[in-house]
Amino acid sequence: MTTDTMISPLALPAARRRRASRSVVSRRLNTGLGHALMAVLSLFCLFPVYWMVVTSLRPANQIFETALVPTSASLDNYIYALNAIPVLQMLWNTLLVSVIVTIIQLVTGLFAAYAFARWRFPFDKLVYSLIALTWLVPFQVVMIPNYLIVARLGLLDSLPALILPNVASALAVMLLYQTMRSFPKEVIEAARMDGARSWRILWDVLAPNLTGILASLAILIFISTWNDYFWPLLLTRSAENSVIQIGIQMFMSSEGTQWGPLMAASTMASLPVLAIYIALQRQVIQSFMKSGIR
Repeated sequence: MTTDTMISPLALPAARRRRASRSVVSRRLNTGLGHALMAVLSLFCLFPVYWMVVTSLRPANQIFETALVPTSASLDNYIYALNAIPVLQMLWNTLLVSVIVTIIQLVTGLFAAYAFARWRFPFDKLVYSLIALTWLVPFQVVMIPNYLIVARLGLLDSLPALILPNVASALAVMLLYQTMRSFPKEVIEAARMDGARSWRILWDVLAPNLTGILASLAILIFISTWNDYFWPLLLTRSAENSVIQIGIQMFMSSEGTQWGPLMAASTMASLPVLAIYIALQRQVIQSFMKSGIR
């Protein structure tokens, strides 16, 4: 080996430091590029919401302006929307239906998932498969049977008619079942040895450790119910018993679309969904973090 190819022992730590320094710079560059990309994508996602709010504040003679910032702002569209349809009553109806459906689906999903995950009974796998298959069935297939059942119960044009067909969710059962299957069995056996029965195990042991997945499910169910349009359109007859999605559609007709009031009603309809997400986002993030650690 010649002297030109020999590396001094003193030069080794310096070489390692240079490689470590380049590695740190590379990681920071990748992180910065990732954050920049997410910021750009966030702007694309938020821009329609911003445009909705800005359009709702434009006067009628400026509704089709393309300026990002309106030259003048007005609440006339909100006042018109509140006077044209019972927006507050519709928002309350939608909120009430969405909250009740969310709670009922979470409870029934917990019960069903716990039964499938912890108990064995005849044809349990077949029953679970049938429940999972119902998730793939389009709503239009069961629409007529559901309508006939609600009509025979005398619940047409009422809020219970919007709740009754949605008391159970195959998605909730499947997600909670998969989560419960991965829960340590030793913890459940220890609770059983302490004398805990199934009811106490479900609510005191399992449920507190499922807050993340329950929060995620609650957001999904709430938003899905809040945005439901076709089923309320089929059942409701009066505006006082209808939901906000039907009210928004009232500003669209064959004579033309009232864009200002429509955007104002849409903005008001978006606020409860945003509030629900802000209230539950910590649990959702913690659920993702726990899943990553696991």
